[in-house]
Amino acid sequence: MTDTTILAESPTVADLASTRGPDCCVQVPVNRWQAWRAFLIPKLHRVAEFLVAQGITLAGNLLYGLLCVRLLPLAGYAKFAVVFAYLGSLVVLMDIGISSSLVPLVGNRVDDRQLIADYVASLRQLAHRLFAMMAPATAVVFPFLVRKQAWGWPVVSAMVAILVVAAWCARVSAAYGAVLILRRDRKRYYRAQMTTSLGTLSLLVGLWALHWLNAWTAILLNVAGIVYVSQVYFFRARNLLGVHGNPSKQKREAILRLIMPNIPNVLFYAVQGQISLMLITIFGRTAGVASVGALGRLAQIFVLLAQMNPLLIEPYFAKLARARLKSTYLGTLALVGTLSFGAVGLARAFPELFLWVLGPKYSNLRFEVVLVIAAGAIRHVSGLMWIIHCSRRFVYWWNNVMTIVLTILVQVVFLWKTDLGTVRSVLIFNIASALAGLLVNALCGVYGFRQGPRQIEGICERFQE
Repeated sequence: MTDTTILAESPTVADLASTRGPDCCVQVPVNRWQAWRAFLIPKLHRVAEFLVAQGITLAGNLLYGLLCVRLLPLAGYAKFAVVFAYLGSLVVLMDIGISSSLVPLVGNRVDDRQLIADYVASLRQLAHRLFAMMAPATAVVFPFLVRKQAWGWPVVSAMVAILVVAAWCARVSAAYGAVLILRRDRKRYYRAQMTTSLGTLSLLVGLWALHWLNAWTAILLNVAGIVYVSQVYFFRARNLLGVHGNPSKQKREAILRLIMPNIPNVLFYAVQGQISLMLITIFGRTAGVASVGALGRLAQIFVLLAQMNPLLIEPYFAKLARARLKSTYLGTLALVGTLSFGAVGLARAFPELFLWVLGPKYSNLRFEVVLVIAAGAIRHVSGLMWIIHCSRRFVYWWNNVMTIVLTILVQVVFLWKTDLGTVRSVLIFNIASALAGLLVNALCGVYGFRQGPRQIEGICERFQE
């Protein structure tokens, strides 16, 4: 007989509850503890799975990049940095959010395999059209952007081919990876990423030991990892669905209607994410390109923390009672801000610690280390504010427009007044751009607390308590 049954059959349950008898004091907390365990353990298991899988993947990718920084000559690492910086922007431009539309469009109908397959087929048609536009554009724009580096047309042509292939495979990974998440096959989803991360890292070390490591082998090895993940996700998604998808105009229009409001932001951040390296590539020399790319690796200390925002921070604040919101919001920002800017203080006090990671070729970048960590800290705090605002629907048309306009104004002033051909000036430019975003997010938070969340038709108010 369970504790719950004993209490239900007892004629003195009400008396026990009111007089705090020994049975009540023991059994009610036990039942509450069991309920909490049933609620928390599956979620903690999922968080642990995410942290282990993503932690290993991120650590492997970070170590891969840092080894390339240390082992490749400046000219070689400049090529490596430019290819993958532009790849990051190209992937976004070739997708513009269509892959991320799959999950919200399917919603809770995750068992309807035909519906998922139809959306994937419709998504694929849109992706083909984007590819037909962006591939030729890449062949024209990329050589123009790197023209000052004097790499020669065979090198630039090879880079363009690599960019187009890798961007297509990354888009395939995004679309079909979403199918694995929908069908709850997270284990295979994470395993492919971990296998690629650790496998490419091991092969990189092997190439170095055999004296076969150069810019091209490092680039192609990383691209091979991207191709591998895309194929794993594609074939696994096909097996999970087991049906042929039928594209339709209705579903293409549904995808476009969903992503259309976000396209200006997507296009903006596709450029902003790599703007420092783009500017030094256009205005600077090869050594400057390598230095900005290498310093960017240090800012990745904030990446793992940022991965936690949608997993833990957003759902926590979404459910938080309104009475506790402001104090918890300010306390969280104070804690994260202290830790983030503590990293800036550490970089200022011990720049050699960070420069040792990069290697002796970058030992003269003492002040630049502080600048790049400062920019990363500002963006991390700003990103935390944004994710909390999203969780409480502090999201308004004006804050997106203001972010774009203010950031562009700041950058135009820098382009007009500053020589962006040096590493230091590009990093200061990056800090000024990050501060513009932080300011808008702070104003959005103040406005949200004063005016309340954005009202959306069809969504009831969830934050009354």
